[in-house]
Amino acid sequence: MWSPQVQHVGRHGRRVIVPDLRGYGRSTVVPGKTPLRTFAQDIGGLLDHLGVEQIVLGGLSMGGQIVMEFHRLFPDRLRGLVLADTTPQAETEEGRRVRNAMAERLLKEGMGGYADEVLAKMVAPANVRRFPAVAEHVLGMMRGTSAEGAAAALRGRAERPDYVASLSRVHVPTLVLVGDEDEFTPLGDARLMHRLIPDSTLVVVEGAAHMPNLEAPAGFNEALSTFLDSIPGKQ
Repeated sequence: MWSPQVQHVGRHGRRVIVPDLRGYGRSTVVPGKTPLRTFAQDIGGLLDHLGVEQIVLGGLSMGGQIVMEFHRLFPDRLRGLVLADTTPQAETEEGRRVRNAMAERLLKEGMGGYADEVLAKMVAPANVRRFPAVAEHVLGMMRGTSAEGAAAALRGRAERPDYVASLSRVHVPTLVLVGDEDEFTPLGDARLMHRLIPDSTLVVVEGAAHMPNLEAPAGFNEALSTFLDSIPGKQ
């Protein structure tokens, strides 16, 4: 998912850590329910294992909510935040119903049908046509995900807390990014986070939907590099 950013940031001599989340990629699949707290604690445990004290932590969509949960649990371990195409509000009653129903569907049907249905929201339709390799990459990630892992994450996100109050207590540099065509987490959500977080930076990536890091990597990478350059000290 983060390949363009790993290559770009790594060229500038920074250390980049890109773990597969629990239930995704090559990480262990744990059936049931995986709350955001568990994902955040996993990251904390990984940092302990690697001997890393502080990080700039970034995430997109669910990953952004994991970043917010990590900040709630471990604020002293953060030097900066990157929140891309995500939302801080607690899940609604309707949202809980939809996520839990989707979890059941994925366990019964697998990931293929879901991936096909949401592609045009993950990647802007114009970009699906212009950049078919990006569309195939996103489809491949979704189809290759364990249905049990995705279902566990959906159940956990159905119970996500409200991060509005905790974001007002962020005291590290923060970059908020969003695709201007994102339907899942629209511009209004990004503006809310920008207002809540003191001295944060908001960047709107034009011509992108829910995955601007893949749809418009040049603009995303430029904003990310500028932000990282503004954080003092070694990274």
